[in-house]
Amino acid sequence: MAKNTDLRKEQALEYHASGRPGKIEVVPTKEAKTQRDLSLAYSPGVAEPCKEIQNNIEEVYKYTAKGNLVAVISNGTAVLGLGDIGPEASKPVMEGKGVLFKIFADIDVFDIEINEKDPEKFVQIVKALEPTFGGINLEDIKAPECFYIEQQLKQQMKIPVMHDDQHGTAIISGAALLNALELQKKKIEKVRFVVNGAGAAAMACTQLYVALGAKYENFILFDKDGVLHEGRTDLDTIRRKFAVKRSDTTLERAMKDADVFLGLSVGNVVSQEMVKSMAKNPIVFAMANPDPEISYEDAIAVRKDIIMATGRTDYPNQVNNVLGFPYIFRGALDVRATQINEAMKLAAVKALAELAKSAVPDIVNMAYNQTNMSFGPEYIIPKPLDPRLLSTVAPAVAKAAVESGVAQKQIHNWDAYVVELNKRLGLDNQLLRVIGNKARRDPKRLVFAEADNQKILKAASIIYDEGVAYPILLGDPVKINRIAEEHNIDITDLPIIDPRSDEMESKREFYGELFFKKRQRRGFNHYESLKIMKDRNHFGCMMVETGDADAMLSGLTKNYAEAIRPALQIIGTEEGVKKIAGMYLLLTKKGPLFLADTTVNFHPNAEELADIAMMVAKEVRTFNVTPRIAMLSYSNFGSSDSPEAKMVAEATRILKQRNPSLVVDGEMQGSMAFNKEILRDNYPFSELVDEDVNVLIFPNLTAGNVAYNLLKEVGGADAIGPILLGLKKPVHVLQLGSTVRSIVNMALVAVVDAQLKCRMDTNEVIQRSSWWKRLKKRKK
Repeated sequence: MAKNTDLRKEQALEYHASGRPGKIEVVPTKEAKTQRDLSLAYSPGVAEPCKEIQNNIEEVYKYTAKGNLVAVISNGTAVLGLGDIGPEASKPVMEGKGVLFKIFADIDVFDIEINEKDPEKFVQIVKALEPTFGGINLEDIKAPECFYIEQQLKQQMKIPVMHDDQHGTAIISGAALLNALELQKKKIEKVRFVVNGAGAAAMACTQLYVALGAKYENFILFDKDGVLHEGRTDLDTIRRKFAVKRSDTTLERAMKDADVFLGLSVGNVVSQEMVKSMAKNPIVFAMANPDPEISYEDAIAVRKDIIMATGRTDYPNQVNNVLGFPYIFRGALDVRATQINEAMKLAAVKALAELAKSAVPDIVNMAYNQTNMSFGPEYIIPKPLDPRLLSTVAPAVAKAAVESGVAQKQIHNWDAYVVELNKRLGLDNQLLRVIGNKARRDPKRLVFAEADNQKILKAASIIYDEGVAYPILLGDPVKINRIAEEHNIDITDLPIIDPRSDEMESKREFYGELFFKKRQRRGFNHYESLKIMKDRNHFGCMMVETGDADAMLSGLTKNYAEAIRPALQIIGTEEGVKKIAGMYLLLTKKGPLFLADTTVNFHPNAEELADIAMMVAKEVRTFNVTPRIAMLSYSNFGSSDSPEAKMVAEATRILKQRNPSLVVDGEMQGSMAFNKEILRDNYPFSELVDEDVNVLIFPNLTAGNVAYNLLKEVGGADAIGPILLGLKKPVHVLQLGSTVRSIVNMALVAVVDAQLKCRMDTNEVIQRSSWWKRLKKRKK
């Protein structure tokens, strides 16, 4: 799918500037609403923890946020892909690093950009910050200064310090190397390494490989000035250990019979002939970004026995630092380690390597559009979206800190610690990232029925640029192009279809005849059937019905009932479904919540409510989430004998009868579903005791609609929906006035829905559809 650099630039700038500028903010963790709260938070109450800390400095971890606070510090002298851009220009990168710390390991971050290039002064500045932070993450500092800075800070400070550009890459690639060597049946102490690039990351990698068992004499390193040899006078102490005798060694000569190539340099410097000349069962880690030293396609084309890793997301075995730093710091902070030492790094390496050998969870397979990923040449390191990383790597690092004597706090129950880690973020809280990744693996043709709208056009350009879907825009081309031009939205690659145009007359007739066959005894005559195909909603639904498209989104500017009617008339319900239903997915701090019915059925009876719950359970499983259902009412297990309470209880009984394995209970109040202690104390018989409820079924439309709107607007939950349940093919109706973000999220859901429901592969459809070919040709 084509990418548009200008469009990405526009989107990136808007993302960082819109709303509150930047990507992070400070959020209070204690109540601060009343005068009493303020007196406790500041004067006079704040004096008490101050005095406790003065008497015992270790109490700072008890009374302040220091123990979960990391500083991401840079002077902007070596920003990835940008070079020396200065401290201010590096701030968006450092904020981004803070976001990754938070979403992957629940670590708070202050980013600190320092206007200082002198290494000694830089060290003094950072050292002076020690009272504030529990750990220091050095970032994007150029070599060789970064080596001195990290070394000095580790010696002078009593909190963990790590330069992630060095050690992050080393740890992740070290794990990949161990597994690749095992698969290739090679021993690390015997293999020959060729390393192109001798910067901070490359030197950290080579030193870690030596710690894992590699021999100095088995390395040949190259930098921009050629091979590192003993005659060079510009080599520091670390690089000199890897210097070879011959000064005329070239990369091409070095590659002959080499076992491992490590590239941390620039793109396209390794040829296919070089890879051909390597030893049997070679290992190639080409990690230059965005273009590897040799492309994945070129390397595997000449060596079938190769194992290859890159720094890119679109190929197997991505060496991604996010697999390491959040979890390494998490483990170090949780035992109050005074440093991140070699033992802790090696523990992270081995934990990552072992995790890759264990069974891959369904949610990870789903994220990467695989059926059963398993340890092998194309899976030597875990995927970034694997939810087990936090509970695997952090405990390994923490244990290593304890065993190596740098921990100031002991963990006595490691099993309880793992449970605590999983609760920090919720194992299912990466759901939206999983859905997005799955959509990108197999993008579908997505019709936007209301393309003469700024929000729709912006959303369509985003999903096309991100490789999520192939948008098809319905409407007047003149009007659509004018709106796009006025708002600087690039849609030049997107096909525009006007159902009212003469060009579409034969297609309208074809669709109209099909529609007439479906509705001729349901109130439509032949003339009306042909005429209604000028309506974009009907035309779009017919595109999906006939296979001219895979999915459709509509409803941004229409009444919900009006927008949904064409889908019911043309596509109809799945087999066995009596009534469709509407569901919202809310992304909350406690994980995803699925709410139904929120949009369609006003007053369902017990049988219909059970049907709704069954459809929701089925849909939830498609996201690789196990449904745990609370049937909601104002009554708790018979505390009211009102007809509505009895109806919900009866619906629960029907559900259990139909599917005894389903985790469901009710009728119950909404608060009871989430307060485990009260539920356990008062209703210990409930199937939801000690369960994390993730599905809420409401007794009527009013309750469901009010609840999701309150959670979204007041509770701050990110809402995706409404997701239509029960239709044979993927047509989804947007909420009136949806934001661009909401439209993009719904597009993700529509594409994943199409992946599940489309019987024919998209490529096969395109090949068989001459009409679609014409659109693609026009698009090009």
